[in-house]
Amino acid sequence: MHKQVLKEGRRSTGKTDRAATCLDTPALGVPAAGHVFNRPPLAANRMAKLPLGCVQPGGWLNHQLSLMTAGMTGRLTEISPFLQRDSGWLGGANNGWEEAAYWLRGAYSLARLTGDARLQGETQRWVDAVIGSQDADGYFGATAHKAVIGKNGQIVCDLWPHMVMLDALTRHHEATGDRRVPRLMARFFAFCRRLPDDRFVPVCREGYGDWHPSVQAARAGDMLPHLHWLYNRGGSARLLALGTRFFERILPPSDEWLDRHVIHFTQRFGYPGIYAAQSGAAWHRAQTDYWYAQHMATWGQQPRGIFGADEQVRSGCVDPRQGFETCGFGEFARTFYLLGRLSGQSIYADRVEDLLFNHFPASQTPDLKALHYLTAANQPQQDASGQHEYYNKGRQLDYSPHTYRCCQHNVAMTWPWFVENLWQASADGGLVAWMYAASTVETRVRGGLVRIRESTDYPFSGTVALEVESRHALDFPLYLRVPRWCEGFRAAINGRELAVEPRPGEFLRLARQWQPGDTVILSMPMRTALTVWPRTGSVTVDRGPLSYSVAIGEQWRRCGGTDAWPEWEVLPTTPWNYGLCLDSAGMPAGLKVASERAVAAQPWTPEAAPITLSMRARRIPDWTLVNQTADVLRESPIRTDAPAERITMIPLGCARLRMSCLPVVARSADARPWNRAPAQSPASPGQ
Repeated sequence: MHKQVLKEGRRSTGKTDRAATCLDTPALGVPAAGHVFNRPPLAANRMAKLPLGCVQPGGWLNHQLSLMTAGMTGRLTEISPFLQRDSGWLGGANNGWEEAAYWLRGAYSLARLTGDARLQGETQRWVDAVIGSQDADGYFGATAHKAVIGKNGQIVCDLWPHMVMLDALTRHHEATGDRRVPRLMARFFAFCRRLPDDRFVPVCREGYGDWHPSVQAARAGDMLPHLHWLYNRGGSARLLALGTRFFERILPPSDEWLDRHVIHFTQRFGYPGIYAAQSGAAWHRAQTDYWYAQHMATWGQQPRGIFGADEQVRSGCVDPRQGFETCGFGEFARTFYLLGRLSGQSIYADRVEDLLFNHFPASQTPDLKALHYLTAANQPQQDASGQHEYYNKGRQLDYSPHTYRCCQHNVAMTWPWFVENLWQASADGGLVAWMYAASTVETRVRGGLVRIRESTDYPFSGTVALEVESRHALDFPLYLRVPRWCEGFRAAINGRELAVEPRPGEFLRLARQWQPGDTVILSMPMRTALTVWPRTGSVTVDRGPLSYSVAIGEQWRRCGGTDAWPEWEVLPTTPWNYGLCLDSAGMPAGLKVASERAVAAQPWTPEAAPITLSMRARRIPDWTLVNQTADVLRESPIRTDAPAERITMIPLGCARLRMSCLPVVARSADARPWNRAPAQSPASPGQ
């Protein structure tokens, strides 16, 4: 069991608030009625997901969903060849693999959260067709995947698309209570139990001739949350035995790395920690932490949680110019949600915010009508040439609604699922403000129904206001996550500041009788800091939950598509090859907040950036593009004769063209010119 640490009254005043305590995780206890927590023998979980619809977005986040509905995700049935009437998911003759399932699990949530009648009707049509596709033996979905015959004669049942589609069906049950869903799942899992070993998540033998059925062997752990979901709602204990069967079929690590494929890794690293709910083994939880730490220490030498993969990690390719696949944002976040609910640890919420506030917005056009395949921390040009230092050749960086098959569909879940997971039910009958964004949550707590309105411009502001609405007084605990970047977290109830000071990474637990109209004001000071990357000595400027990028002028140029759905490349119109000047304290020289403006409905653009910083820097003329990609970083400090100038930096999530890992420039004796050997040896594409 996770150790519970309780601390009170850390201020020098010696005062304490008996109702306010600081904990490492939300406490165990008696959950409120209506929330589903783990049944024994599954390990008790600290938090539970609220049903779809309990959390509604506000502010800029609500606008993202509106843009999605009018943009590519909401109109994808008009664009994607995988969402047509011949899809196997709809009973057509074509296959029905991951693409439609990816789209539906996000689009269904989007439709419910926005209330858009057209999209609700479209997604309901798909849900009804999927449920209606179940055979007498329990299999559902496209018949093409029930018994896939390889060129070598091996027969495989491909269960991977079902692991994705069940995400959509369970959300439909959450929103509607449709009893067809648990019945379908029980019958389908009985089908899985009856599969012989040679057809149950097998390794495709040499000469099979099709890569699609082999994906399930890497991602078999994705079935675990569905098995646990049904078990916790009264399912048979045989579901847990089936969970063990799936877990034991997961491919072992191919070498010293868990997996070199970016999406495989974002899912696979979490499987031991998820299975630990069944096994009870502490080493399974530790294994998840080990794989994450090992991978990020090598490939994650760039800010806020992405790693250099451009589909595959490659030896020698660890520079922040390496890209992160757009599918990875939603998949990484999904794993963090699952691990966070099981463990109660706040770090998983920090990781989600890092990804979605700093990188995900740049993966799409501001109108959310197109996306690209790869996003990197150092990416000063997004052209359509296809000549980049990436694993895959071909177009990877320009924005398109027509290509990037998996990401085109999988992007649908990222913002809607973030909304769903802002708030969590605590195991002691309360609520957890797990991630911060303008929203309203309405659900049952200990004693009755409560609504809490959250007003904030987070992550651009550190002020959060919570207002309690209920018909009568309610006695329940409210948990407030303290982000790991935050020193000096403060909270006030009805104007009275609490005499407790939780540390970064803890939760502030407020256990009291809440009256209608009670307000809680959170203050999270946002200080500027500098991250130094040990591989090269490059630096990233951080402020609160956001990292910053050099503001680069953008030229948007159409490069294909149709008038209704165009494709775009983005080219720089101003210099990008800067190194930062540091002062004697090791901070950016001349650092100041250059501008603050109101948060726009769509703040994730250079023009609308709510906060900009300015500081002194010098250009590095020899730092240029190599194969249309920013050359790899040299070790700092760098000597340059260019004059010092003041540059503007904008939040990284606002920048499509982005440079956020910058060398330090100096004229000291240890500073060296740029054109020396790089700190890594670039591997050839495909290595």
